[in-house]
Amino acid sequence: MVAAAPAERDEYSSGSDSEGSGGSDGSFGSRILPIVGRRLSQLPDFRADVGVKYVKVGYRLVCRNTFAFGLLVGLMAIGVQLLRMAESGEMSNLWKTAVQTRVESSMVQTIGWSVALAFGLAAYLFSRRSPVYLVDFSVLRPPEEWKMNLTELKRIARHRFGKTQGSRRTEELMDFMCNKIHKNAGVTSVGTYLPPGITDLSQEATMENSRKESEVVLFTLFEDLLRKTGLRPKDIDILIVNCSLFNPTPSMTAMIVNKFKLRSNVQSYNLSGMGCSAGVISINLAKDLLQHHKNCNAVVVSTENITQNFYLGTQKSMLIPNMLFRVGGAAILLSNKRKDFWRAKYQLLHVVRTHKGADDAAYNCVFQQEDPDGVVGVRLDKSLMAIAGEALKVNITTLGPLVLPISEQLKFFYNLVLRKCFKVKMKAYIPDFKKAFDHFCIHAGGRGVIDALQDNLKLTDKLVRPSRQALFHYGNTSSASIWYELAWSEHEGEVQYGDRIWQIAFGSGFKCNSAVWQALRPNNTPHEAWANP
Repeated sequence: MVAAAPAERDEYSSGSDSEGSGGSDGSFGSRILPIVGRRLSQLPDFRADVGVKYVKVGYRLVCRNTFAFGLLVGLMAIGVQLLRMAESGEMSNLWKTAVQTRVESSMVQTIGWSVALAFGLAAYLFSRRSPVYLVDFSVLRPPEEWKMNLTELKRIARHRFGKTQGSRRTEELMDFMCNKIHKNAGVTSVGTYLPPGITDLSQEATMENSRKESEVVLFTLFEDLLRKTGLRPKDIDILIVNCSLFNPTPSMTAMIVNKFKLRSNVQSYNLSGMGCSAGVISINLAKDLLQHHKNCNAVVVSTENITQNFYLGTQKSMLIPNMLFRVGGAAILLSNKRKDFWRAKYQLLHVVRTHKGADDAAYNCVFQQEDPDGVVGVRLDKSLMAIAGEALKVNITTLGPLVLPISEQLKFFYNLVLRKCFKVKMKAYIPDFKKAFDHFCIHAGGRGVIDALQDNLKLTDKLVRPSRQALFHYGNTSSASIWYELAWSEHEGEVQYGDRIWQIAFGSGFKCNSAVWQALRPNNTPHEAWANP
């Protein structure tokens, strides 16, 4: 079921929407291999510096709950003290004194108002924020006939390019794409999945074929999720679909509503153009909606449409996605019903979003555009890894105060004080995130991203194995990749009660987003996608 680790490392290398190269001039070909092989396999050193303002953001999030925490501690302390007074007889003596001084009615009123205030505050604290539970989720195993290995992909690409390019130019593009890039992407001898709109040579990349691809993915996922959870379509209150590059009218949420006959008052949202980190954005949107709508079920579907996004132009910086992105998807059921605590797999603890779009370089590093010949594709700039590293540094700096144990935070502050206050020349301390998380779901954009994060965060091979498995067997499935990784961990029986999971994803814009979950029970659910990937 699972290929040996050494074989996986030989089969694929770096490449993702979080990595790539830029330029479209004649010198690009001579620069692409150093970029893919060397520069894209490294993220900037996180120890270079830490932005104090982002540390403040993290602690500001912590302090939002400080008042509530202090109030609860105070009420508990008062309750304990009253119990002690009752056991020691001090309470009865106090009542006798009140009777003798004829202030017993005032004492009763004071106690009554105090109890009412305590219960009122407690009710407010417990009702103001609903817990968000992940009841279950499903990841797609595309139809077997959609599976393509490298040999088949070469045949398809040669045919597609041959229609628009001369034979010599076609061979140049084929050599670049299939011989130089494929080992840096998720294309292996095992094969990954592409839709018939690309693989069936009798078909073209039309809107109709794009819809057919989306229908297969969305309907299969939604139906499987309903089967797993035992819900009916009428039980769904909120529906969110994210797909970056395909945004038809009617929307993809409307496809699901029409197919499964959801209620007319379902709250539906369709997110597009938000890249591979849109899955976490959808979870964050669902969380915010569940805070407003009580006792609701929310379904999030994350996918990417491939049919119309197989680039057939000549710009090498825009050819790279052809070897990266593959068919995939995930459907997740979230609930804020307290009764679902008993069957839910996880509880959402934190979502931290980082957007670097204010910076022009970050905004332009992943860009959908027409090439000089008018062919639409996605250009990946050579500065992408540096920008991804900066976004990641900001994200984990904000996330740290929310999740790290006190011991790691003290080490971080000691280092920060020495550098900022006493001007000691030393590297910034990188906290050990292995002490905060038990599982890491790193966006499977490419081996370069996984290797770089493993090196910077000092992760073991076991901790990054889910990401490597997802890349090896399914390629870059965009926003769904983090769910394939969690599904793999469940399938292997590695998720235990109380475990914390960190999902981290990168996307165009440029964005880096994190979601933190806690397991509410041991999860060893078998997933069809991993039974025979």
